[in-house]
Amino acid sequence: MKPTVARIIDANFNRAREAFRVMEDFARFVLDHESLAKRLKEMRHELVSAVGSGDGASLMLARDTAGDVGTINETESEYQRPNAESVVRAAGKRLGEALRVIEEYAKTFDETMARRIEQLRYRGYDIEKELALLMRAHLAFADVGLYVLITEALCTKSWRDVIKCVSDEVGKVCFQLREKGLSDAELLDHAGAFVECCRDAGAISIVNDRCDIALASGADGVHVGQDDLSVDAVRRIVGADLLVGISTHSVEQARAATALHPDYVAVGPMFATALKPDAEVAGPQCMRKVAELTQLPKVGIGGINADNAGDVFDAGANCVAVCTAIIANDEPGKVSRSILDARQRSTRPVV
Repeated sequence: MKPTVARIIDANFNRAREAFRVMEDFARFVLDHESLAKRLKEMRHELVSAVGSGDGASLMLARDTAGDVGTINETESEYQRPNAESVVRAAGKRLGEALRVIEEYAKTFDETMARRIEQLRYRGYDIEKELALLMRAHLAFADVGLYVLITEALCTKSWRDVIKCVSDEVGKVCFQLREKGLSDAELLDHAGAFVECCRDAGAISIVNDRCDIALASGADGVHVGQDDLSVDAVRRIVGADLLVGISTHSVEQARAATALHPDYVAVGPMFATALKPDAEVAGPQCMRKVAELTQLPKVGIGGINADNAGDVFDAGANCVAVCTAIIANDEPGKVSRSILDARQRSTRPVV
C-alpha cells in the first residue's frame, strides 16, 4: 500500500468509526434502543476488522496530522448543529462517504477488503434510514401524551372548539380525523380545515385510513389499520415526509408492524369500547409485552378515560388515544388534563 493511499484510508477509517460511535450513542442514550445500539457497535467492530485485515500497521505509520492540509479547512456550518438529531444525520452522511472512499482505494491493493467495506456500506445505508425514521418519531411524539380522535358527529362542542380547548389546556397534542360516509371531495375539504386548525393550535394532524387525503390536505401523517394499505405501500405513496402509524391488536401484529418501521404503533383495544363493541380486548398486558418489543412510540387505544389511563401508561404506552371521553364531554380541556395527570403519576418512565 502506498503511503498516500494509507493516509487516505486512515483518515476515512477514523471518520467512519467515529460516525458509527455518534450514531450508536444516540441510539443508546437518547432513543434507549438496545438492539439498534448493539447493531451499530457490531458494525463498528466489523469496520475495524475489515480495515485491520489489510495492512493496518501502515495506516498508523502513514498518519501525519500536523502535515494534513485538510485539518485547517472548515465550512461556515461545521460547528453549528441545531440539535442532537442534526448531529446524527450529519454522522450518517459522513459514514457513507467515508466507507465509499475506503472501498474505492482498497481496490488498489486488497479486493477482499474492498468487498467487505462495500457490504458494510450498504448496511450502513439501511441503518441510517432506520435511525432517521426512529428520530423523526422520537421528535414528533417526545412531548405528546394525548392522541384525540375527532369525529364531528360525536363532538358535544364544535370539533374546532375541541381542538382549541384541548391544546390550550395540555399543550402539544396529536389529533386524528376519523370521518366515515363523506364523499372524497367533502372529506378533502374537511381535512383541509382540520389540518389548518391543528396547525394553528400547534398540534399534530393525522388522517385516518386515507393517505391520499392526508397528502393532499397537508396533514402531518396518516394512520392505517390491519386491513388498509401496508406501511410500505403508504411510504411509496407519501414518501418520507408524513408520519405513518398503524393499528395492532396483538403482540404478533405489533411484532410484524415494527418490522415495517412505522413512526408509531397503536395497540388495543385496551378496554371495552362502544366504538368497536365486537373487538376482542387486548388489555394493558398486551401493551406491556409490546413495550418489550420496540422503542417506537406506542399509543394505547380503546375505552381509555381518566380512571384507567394510568394503567395504560404504567404498561408502557407513550401516549393514549381517546375519543368520546373527551370530544363528547362539555369540558374537553379539563378531561384531557385529568387523563394526562395519570401520565405524570405513572410508575413507568416515559422514553
